[in-house]
Amino acid sequence: MTNETLIQKSYELAREQYAALCVDTDKAIATMDDVAISLHCWQADDVGGFETPDAALSGGGIQATGNYPGKAKTIEQVRQDLEKVLSLLPGRQRLNLHALYGDFQGKKVDRNQIEVKHFQSWIDWCKTQGIGMDFNASCFSHPKADSGFTLSSKDENIRQFWVEHVKRCRAISAEIGKQLGTPCVHNIWIPDGSKDVPVDRNGYRNQLMKSLDEALVVKYPKEQMKDAVESKLFGIGAEAMTVGSAEFYMGYAMKNNILLCLDNGHFHPTEQIGDKVSSVLQFIDEILLHVTRPIRWDSDHVVTLNEEIQLIASEVIRNNFLNRVNIGLDFFDASINRIGAYVVGTRAAKKAFLIALLEPTAKLLEYEENGQNFERLALMEELKTMPFGAIWNYYCLQQGVPAGADYIAEIQKYEKEVLLSR
Repeated sequence: MTNETLIQKSYELAREQYAALCVDTDKAIATMDDVAISLHCWQADDVGGFETPDAALSGGGIQATGNYPGKAKTIEQVRQDLEKVLSLLPGRQRLNLHALYGDFQGKKVDRNQIEVKHFQSWIDWCKTQGIGMDFNASCFSHPKADSGFTLSSKDENIRQFWVEHVKRCRAISAEIGKQLGTPCVHNIWIPDGSKDVPVDRNGYRNQLMKSLDEALVVKYPKEQMKDAVESKLFGIGAEAMTVGSAEFYMGYAMKNNILLCLDNGHFHPTEQIGDKVSSVLQFIDEILLHVTRPIRWDSDHVVTLNEEIQLIASEVIRNNFLNRVNIGLDFFDASINRIGAYVVGTRAAKKAFLIALLEPTAKLLEYEENGQNFERLALMEELKTMPFGAIWNYYCLQQGVPAGADYIAEIQKYEKEVLLSR
């Protein structure tokens, strides 16, 4: 019996078991077409970018741990790696690009001078792949970020430099969305903060609000681009105060009805952003998710299928929020095969959403509304041992990508033939 036949037989048995709970597995698989994951380009090259050869990091505390062989060193290598990743993933994906990854053709182009032409080759590549693209202003790893303050800087020259950078990134994002025919989410994260206790927190936050107001003054059609702002609890060099706190950006997003980015590594370890999804969507139209795996703090580990990721996916699916939630990944691990990190992390996120789609939500809600909390708990526990793996493998088979652990051999082959020769 072939592996394909085994997968199909296992699926038939699993489909019957889920049907007994009034769950339509075929419908769940079909709905996965609506789950698009935005792949972060920075996993391929350890957040280096292409402004200068082997770009050194400065200003902002961005760092990847490890030096595993095979790091992408050129745009062509990043794209080659991404194409391999895409070939191993079921469903729809997007590209998430930072501004420091422009195609600058070896020329020095400062960030307040970037234009669409520096990203046209990326747009064209996305066209060939049939995927959408998201974009990010890069307010870090630059001499004008060394003070620890960018958009919140009290130095007007520095502040205006970064305002102009964000303005240009938004214009580029709108053109990306226009050319690709799908809205480009432009996300703003800054590393601004103080290592030790500051006196004028309010002053820095006034500066940040002023800068955002200036940078976002041009309104683009939502069919082309969507603005998002991303908070953080703290970072390296910003342990005492982060200017862009959760409260600041939540207020700003709600006031201006732009997207709020919820990164599950950017909050206190006891907080779960799955609990925040339904709260913020009471007040704004859409949110952006940065799905990662923090260990003790925002350490950006490869996403795995854990309870936190499952809660995020379940909250989105239970409330029919898929059309209001934009899903991106954010991790960078250079201690293992980088392609493997991409694939494991993305497949884990996809699995969480498929599991959520296989939940008998109506029955669980009925128990809850009737005060049958024992029954609700019991059914949720039983779902944990349902044959989800058979559904996942069949989904992968239908998508023409490796099922089960078969992708491991594919990545090992790619490492031997491509990565180790770099």
